[in-house]
This record gives sequence, structure tokens and C-alpha cells, in this order.
Amino acid sequence: MALMGDKARLLETGPFVHAPDDGRESELPPPARDAADAADATESPEATEAMDEVGHRQAAAAGDPAAASMLGAMLLRRGDLDGAEPCLRAATVAGDRAAANNLGVLLHQRGYADEAAGWWRIAAVAGSAAAAHALGRHYRERGDEPAAEYWLRQAAESGHCLGAYALADLLDHRGEEGAEQWFVAAAERGHREAAYRLARILDEREADGTAYGEHAEPRAAAEQWYRQAAARGHRRAALHLGTLLEERGELKEAGRWYLIAAKDGEPRAACALGFLLKDAGDEESAAEWWRRAAQDGDGNAANALGALHADRGELQTAERWYRAALEAGDVNGAYNIGLLCAQQGRDGRSEQWYRRAAYAGHREASNALAVLLLQRGDASGAEPWFSKAAEAGSVDAAFNLGILHAGRGAERTSRRWYERAAEAGHTEAALQAALSLLRDGEWQDAERHLRAAAEGGSTEAAYRLAALLDREASGPEESGGESEEWYERAAGQGHRGAQVRMGMLAASKGDAVAAADWYRAAAEAGSRNAAFNLGLLLAREGSLPEAALWWTRAAEAGHGRAALRLALLAARRGALAESERWCTRAVELGPPEVTQRAARLRDALKEELSA
Repeated sequence: MALMGDKARLLETGPFVHAPDDGRESELPPPARDAADAADATESPEATEAMDEVGHRQAAAAGDPAAASMLGAMLLRRGDLDGAEPCLRAATVAGDRAAANNLGVLLHQRGYADEAAGWWRIAAVAGSAAAAHALGRHYRERGDEPAAEYWLRQAAESGHCLGAYALADLLDHRGEEGAEQWFVAAAERGHREAAYRLARILDEREADGTAYGEHAEPRAAAEQWYRQAAARGHRRAALHLGTLLEERGELKEAGRWYLIAAKDGEPRAACALGFLLKDAGDEESAAEWWRRAAQDGDGNAANALGALHADRGELQTAERWYRAALEAGDVNGAYNIGLLCAQQGRDGRSEQWYRRAAYAGHREASNALAVLLLQRGDASGAEPWFSKAAEAGSVDAAFNLGILHAGRGAERTSRRWYERAAEAGHTEAALQAALSLLRDGEWQDAERHLRAAAEGGSTEAAYRLAALLDREASGPEESGGESEEWYERAAGQGHRGAQVRMGMLAASKGDAVAAADWYRAAAEAGSRNAAFNLGLLLAREGSLPEAALWWTRAAEAGHGRAALRLALLAARRGALAESERWCTRAVELGPPEVTQRAARLRDALKEELSA
């Protein structure tokens, strides 16, 4: 019964018979089935139906109520309401409940809902599950949920597939227990929407970790029902099944279900298929599916097309698709236009688009707008947008608030925002939170954040963690070698301080070659300490000329000890003026003990030169 809201067809062609709403043919009563089985296989269905109609008309004219009921159902199915009504009324007078149910269907189609409900009640009381279902739907549409539940439960408990689904839908709407049980009952009888709804319930339960049944996990059970619904042509089930398979890495099968759903008109599946194809390197096919989805109103697909054209440098086309996304209700379109304008140096336009997206609640647009304002020096204007974005869950905005407050000297507030971003996985925020904690001597919490940042790939965090472990254990050996592992990781990623430390560790083990390699790598990257240490190593090996070269590089970069070494070398060679010059440089650079030694040497050189 299409007008009841769930495509229910309640036609009954005889006692105890109804046509279920699952796409199958209407069931026939036993006499009709026997006649159909005995019919000549070469005879067309139209001819058979015409012969049946003639027979029913003759029997009905002779006063057979069952024939009148069958004829009325046949005419009703054909859409001949005027012809069906007298037949059905005649049969109902004789007590035929199927005719009473079908008369209710006919009256409902004509807009006489209350009279239809009266006939459905008669049929339902006589045991018609289809009529009970129709009556339950009638009461629900009228807002009488207790009456609706009563009749829907009668239908469901009688094994009526649509009744079970309608009861489950009502209970689910009210948040009451029992909905899942009836969804299962309807799904097991082939109701595809019930299978889909059941799968959604189980899929959402996965986050809670609640088991379904004795053996299956919620996600596995959800997949089973998605498959059943998708196999029966439910395009949203096919979409979700594809998503589930894609998450599991089964891309080929995921693509097959996306394709089925996309061909059936599901734009989100077409969009998802486009992303799969792009990841596989087929941009042209991806663009075609995105175009189909975008034309059907999928904003995500329109944004994807915009990004594709932006990457190709086709900025006008990109903007056109971003605008299409915005028109489809996807605020990402406004944000992306803002990014496009910023890329072109049109800051005024980008601010307008960022504001439009930000006012619509787009958190990354709020953050981008705040960054733009901060770059202009408007910190007071930026802070509210950073806060809005951070409260909406933007990790970058929380980090940026940390930077903002750190610049104001508000250490505690800054650390709070850094820690919030760090908890969400922001590596640099974890490092900054750790540095703040180190300044306050909170070693344990600092170590926790340093580990998170180092494991997230921060080179500086790896170095700082190694140094902290060294400090706590009084050296790499006492730390069980863990600090050396972190030094090595940071050094391998090009951290100059870690490379110097690895050189020192190698030298302490007597491995001069490894020490020289680490020192050289750091020195060539600009580390004056590494250049000085490399000079010491080379001097011990007897390579004073090369050592002098590295000390010169270190001294010119501001290393006082290297300048003092060069002064001593020059004095030994008799180059007193050069030695005095390096002494002066060492005095300027320090540290204090170097300054004192260099000053004494300079004074001695002056006496020697004056003599």
C-alpha cells in the first residue's frame, strides 16, 4: 500500500494470504497455486490471468464470496478501483476477511482513511496480520502510538514481515528495548530495510565494544546484514559495506559495492569510488565519478573535483567546483575558496571566504582566519577565532593558542593549550609542553610528553628525551642504553646536537672512526662544537693542519676554546701576532676560564712582542 509510507502492499488474494513488501510476487491461495501449477507452460501469463478473471466473474455472479474476493483483489491490483469495490464489499458481507483487508486498502487509496481503518479492524480481529499491520500504520500516522504498537505487535507476532519492521521502527523511534529483536525478525524474512537498520545499530555499537550474540563481534554481524540488504538492492547498505571493506583493506570488493551503489544512484558511493580510483592512480575515472556525484548534489565530490583542478593549476575550474560544493550545502567549499585566494595572494578575498566558513562553524576556517589576523598583528582579533576553532576540536588552533599565550608570557595558559593539542596527537605541541614542564622542573610529565613527541617523529624531542634520560640516570650506561638509542635516532635525522653526542659516546668507547664521522656530519651542518671536537680528535691523531682548519671554522662561528687552541698553535709556530689576534678573539668569546687563560697568554705575548 504505497500511501502508507513504506511501500506496503496489503492486497490479499484469498484467506490468510498477503503480498509481502520485499519485491516478490504476490502469493496465491492454495487453490490458485494448484491451478497455476497445472496450467500449460506454453500459455502466456496474460492469457492465464484473463481465463482466471472470467472464471472468477462467473463464480462471483453465482454468489461465490471467495471468487468475489479473488476478483476484487485482481482488479484492485490492476488499479480498477471502481470494478474492485463492489466485488470486495460483496465478499466482506459474506465474512471474507481478505476482502475486508483489501477493501480497507481500496478506501485508503481513495482517501477515506477512517472507513479504511474500520475494515482493517474487522479483518485484523478475524486474524489478518496484513490488516493488523495496516491498522497499526494508520494509528501511527494519526499519532496514537499505543494503539499503533498494539496492532503492529499483533501483526509482528503473527509472522508478518512488514509488521515486524514497523514495530521495530516504532520502538527504535521511542528508544525502547525490543527494536533490535523485531529488526532481526523482519530481516530474517528478507526485509532489506530492516537488515540495513540492524546493521547500522550494530555498526554504531562497535565503538562501545558490546558483543552481539554469543560468537560474533558487532562489526562482523553488521557486515552480514549489510551484505543481505545490499544483495537485495539496498544502495545505502552497499555504500556502508564498501566503507567497511575499504577500512579493512579489501579495496577490490569495496570498489565493487561502491560501483553497484553508484550505478543505483547513490552519490556518496560514486564519491567514494572516485577516491578509490584516484588512490589507484586513475584520476580520469575518479574525476568522472566525482562529476556524477557532484551533479547529484554531493558536496564532498564537488570539493574533490575542485582540489583535482587546483592541483593541475586550473584555478578557475577549481573555484567553480568549490562554489558547487557550497551550493550543495558543504561549507568546505567556502573554506577551499579561501585557501585558493590565499594561494593567489588575494588576502582580502580569502578573509571573506574564511569568515563565511567560520561563521558556519567550520573549525579549520576559524583557525585559518585567526592565523591571517595574527599575521596582520591583530592578536586580539585572532584569539576569539582560535578559541572557537579549538573548542570545536581543531588541534592546530589549540597549538596556535599555546603560541599566542607563550608570546604574552602566560606560561601556564600556554602550557594548558599545548597539552590539549598534545593529547590529540600534535607532535610539536607535545614538545612545547615538555619544554615548559622542563623549565618548571617537572621531569616526569616532561618525559611523558617528550616520548609522545619523539615517537611522533620529532627530532628535537628525541634529542631532549635522550638528554633527560641521561640526566636522570647519570649517563647513557645507567639508562640501560635507552638514551643512546634516542640520541642515535635524532642524529640519524640530522640533529646536530645529537650527532655531537653520538661522536662523544663513540670517542668514549675508543671508536675514533665513528666519532669522527658523527663530528664531521654535525660540523658540516654548522655545529661549532662538532668542529671543535673534530679538531681535537684529529690533533690526537697527529693531523694538526686539518685540526686547525676545523678549529678555525669553530672559532669563526663563535667557539672560544677553538680560538684559544688556534692561539696556542700560532704561538708554538712563532706567529706571535696571529696568536695575539686569536687570544683577543678567545677573550671576547669566553667562557670565563677561557677568557682568563687567553688574557694571560695575550699579556705574555705582548711582553714578548714589546721585548
